[in-house]
Amino acid sequence: MSWAVEEWKEGLSYKVLQKIQELESQVGKLQKERQQRQFQFESLEAAFQKQKQKVEDEKKEAATLKRENQSLMELCDSLEKAKQKISHDLQVKESQVSIQSGQLNSSKRDIERLEQEVKR
Repeated sequence: MSWAVEEWKEGLSYKVLQKIQELESQVGKLQKERQQRQFQFESLEAAFQKQKQKVEDEKKEAATLKRENQSLMELCDSLEKAKQKISHDLQVKESQVSIQSGQLNSSKRDIERLEQEVKR
């Protein structure tokens, strides 16, 4: 079959045949170069898709972390409010204890005074 492909070249001058051979060689080189570039393109496309997926995964992770952070901030606010309430309640109770302690001391003095009066 290759003889049929070459048949059209019969009768051409040496210079023309030489030019055809140069052009065919150049076509072969260009085809190899095109194949290499196609391979590079496909490799770059695969790397791009991998990076694109990585970016999407990181965006999802960032969104998850943002939601988690918001939840933790809300929890911290809630705990801070609870702490403030407990602190206030403690101050109220300490105040009540102080008042009752004063009343107890006053009652003890009254009892001691009354005991002294009874002894006289």
